[in-house]
Amino acid sequence: MNLTSYPCPLPDGSRAAEYALAFDSGAAQRLLIIPALFDEGHRLRRLCVDVMRRLTGTGIDSVLPDLPGTNESLVDLQTLALTDWTAAIRAAASNFDATHVLAIRGGGLLAPQALPGWCYAPVKGASQLRTLIRARVLSSREAGREENGEGLLIEAQEHGIELAGYRLAAAMVQQLQAAQPNPDLAEIEQDLLGGSPLWLRAEPDADMGQADGLAAYLTMAMRG
Repeated sequence: MNLTSYPCPLPDGSRAAEYALAFDSGAAQRLLIIPALFDEGHRLRRLCVDVMRRLTGTGIDSVLPDLPGTNESLVDLQTLALTDWTAAIRAAASNFDATHVLAIRGGGLLAPQALPGWCYAPVKGASQLRTLIRARVLSSREAGREENGEGLLIEAQEHGIELAGYRLAAAMVQQLQAAQPNPDLAEIEQDLLGGSPLWLRAEPDADMGQADGLAAYLTMAMRG
């Protein structure tokens, strides 16, 4: 596994070097993994890496790019909209010569139309946004403050908002509210992997059985 980077386009026309984890042996089959969004991305990152390790043993290369404004990125998330993340994924797909794509949860909102592939447990942008707002309402209530989810959504669409530690611009919120997963990707349901969803667990966790199941499915699908 190597830590590498790819040239990511930014809204002002410049480019930033964003990190990516890659298993790259020059194989003919090359899987681009689009991470889950926001806090779910942290909870599912171990699963992604475990799947990548298993795929490389079958001769399939893979890459997991960071999105601008997340993780170690120097880009200010408040300057970005969902379309900027979509452009970043297209750039990563081109840079790493991806032949297939696996989108994780909200990553399905960013999946390029040109690549065949799969979406694991896809979620609509509006649903992802409601989950983030619900978490903020509950957190505020525990702190003795009352906030209303509907009011927060209106505020977010007009002025932007901070949710789960992420400061989102109004354009990001508006585009999330309308975004749908790429319908061309085959859906991988949680039942295929067994166990409870990792994004619902209290802390980031590993599940070797789920990683085995997802890697085996992808290997058979890509080789079939």
